[in-house]
Amino acid sequence: MNRVITTTAAVLGLTTLLQPFTSAVADYELSGKLGFEQRIFINDSRYEHQLENTQASVFIEPEFYWEWGGGNDSVTFKPYYRQDEFDDERSHFDIRELSYVHASDSWELRAGIRKEFWGVTEFQHLVDVINQTDSVEDIDGEDKLGQLMLNLSLVRDWGIVDLYLLPGFRERTFGDENSRLRGPLVVDNNNITYESSEEDKHLDVAVRWSQTVGSFDLGAYWFHGTNREPVLTPVFEGDTVVLNQYYNQMDQFGFDAQATLGDWLWKFETIFRSTHEDDFWATQAGFEYTFIGVLDSNVDVGLLAEYGWDSRGDDDETAIGVATQNDLFLGGRIAFNDMQSTEVLFGLGSDLDHSAFSFLIEANRRIGENFKVSLDVRFFQSSDPSDPLYSIREDDLMQLGVEYYF
Repeated sequence: MNRVITTTAAVLGLTTLLQPFTSAVADYELSGKLGFEQRIFINDSRYEHQLENTQASVFIEPEFYWEWGGGNDSVTFKPYYRQDEFDDERSHFDIRELSYVHASDSWELRAGIRKEFWGVTEFQHLVDVINQTDSVEDIDGEDKLGQLMLNLSLVRDWGIVDLYLLPGFRERTFGDENSRLRGPLVVDNNNITYESSEEDKHLDVAVRWSQTVGSFDLGAYWFHGTNREPVLTPVFEGDTVVLNQYYNQMDQFGFDAQATLGDWLWKFETIFRSTHEDDFWATQAGFEYTFIGVLDSNVDVGLLAEYGWDSRGDDDETAIGVATQNDLFLGGRIAFNDMQSTEVLFGLGSDLDHSAFSFLIEANRRIGENFKVSLDVRFFQSSDPSDPLYSIREDDLMQLGVEYYF
């Protein structure tokens, strides 16, 4: 806990020193956020060496932005650092973005380290393939590591075409033996193998087309390169069994669509992935219907439903995380539309093939001009040892976060 407090004081001091420079030059801007998180695990740890019921951490994510040439040229630098109280693997530094962008009337060039998000569904983003998942941040897969890339975006009447060269690969982050939200075996972050002889230096490529047609937002792509999801295999390290990470090569085709029809929002994602081990299809589809101004108030209430299907079914021995081979997701979103931008998202996921479900609540509210507080709650339940949720069924948690924006 002392390390967390010391780090908090240091980054607060750095933020204070840099703040006066934000207005010194017209084409330079400094912004970002500094946060504190406190996790509380309801149950005692299940595996040896795991931390017990509380876990605190702090993080900082400043953003430095320069532009010139009337805004046609810009550089963005967004470093990220987290210091965790117990988990050394969760204490990590990353460059989320360090990129140059040149914009023209019919094309845009982006070069450097960037984050590129694809996807429209709420509970799972099948088509999101460019960036590696930063899984020590959270279990939901929303946090991503920065990816080195060269991206040429061409604007045409029939759509936008994005061409990607992705030199270098980044392994997925995993917690150490102290971590909660893990299975009985620890993933060895030093025991990593690749299908490609170039290992983490393989040059990946991708092409994506996107277009808006009436009420429909459409996207399709092809990706060739290193699979972002490792195959985890038990191996002996001395007298201890750990999980080896193996990254194969893949070709993946993806398609996503979102239709805005009145108060309805229809969402669809599907992929086809081909590797030397297997080929499979996966789909996530659903809708969100929003009740505007409930009971003549400013509150909007959205109802969500999604279904996830994977052709590998129960034979999927290589996927990590929570498999969605036949899963139903139900949830809701409440936007209070107040001065504090208060929002609540809640959802229930149920595996229709196993006796397993997960429940989440994500709530946040702004305080004043610079602060935001959040509360995340997650529950996991499974009675089937073959289900991925079974290994973390004791890791129900509540997380309180406070963020300062500058």
